[in-house]
Amino acid sequence: MLEQLTAELGDALVDHQLRAGDDLWVRIRTDAWRTAGLAVRDALGCDYFCYLSGLDWLPSPFGKSEDDPTEPPPERSTEVKQGVAGGETRFQVLARVESLAQRVGITLKVDVPDDSLTIESWSTVYAGANWHERETWEMFGINFAGHPQLTHIYLPSGFEGFPLRKDFPLLARIVKPWPGIVDVEPMPAEFEGDAEASE
Repeated sequence: MLEQLTAELGDALVDHQLRAGDDLWVRIRTDAWRTAGLAVRDALGCDYFCYLSGLDWLPSPFGKSEDDPTEPPPERSTEVKQGVAGGETRFQVLARVESLAQRVGITLKVDVPDDSLTIESWSTVYAGANWHERETWEMFGINFAGHPQLTHIYLPSGFEGFPLRKDFPLLARIVKPWPGIVDVEPMPAEFEGDAEASE
């Protein structure tokens, strides 16, 4: 699949990670995103669209919800690291498609330009991408050029902000810490010593 996709896209295939017998990730140049969708559909026979979503690689300025609120916050790196197959921007979009006949799939991802936050839509390539792009637009603020109707799915029309961005404050977690921190119960192994002492 990698060889075939490289032949189709040339230098528009920027990077990849292949785990033989497991998975294939490829990063596509931003201006070739729609072309890559057509290539995996038509040339590679990937007829099943699984999902599409956004990634925000910015480390959260609010820390992690699992952090103990009674302890000082740990120091964290603010370096943006884009994960598998690399990247150059804070936001990326990833999509997963599969060939049902061959029983193989591929995950594609693309850098979203920081200045425009816009990439081409896959809604005319895979009909199922329509809803996923609407969700990604609503939750991350990423625009999809050529999408027929980017409208809200979950949030009210006047909602301000993008809840899945790392710099969006989750006020509920600031007011009330993650329950797993507060409601900690001892593990059964911690009771073994007590049982032996009572015998």
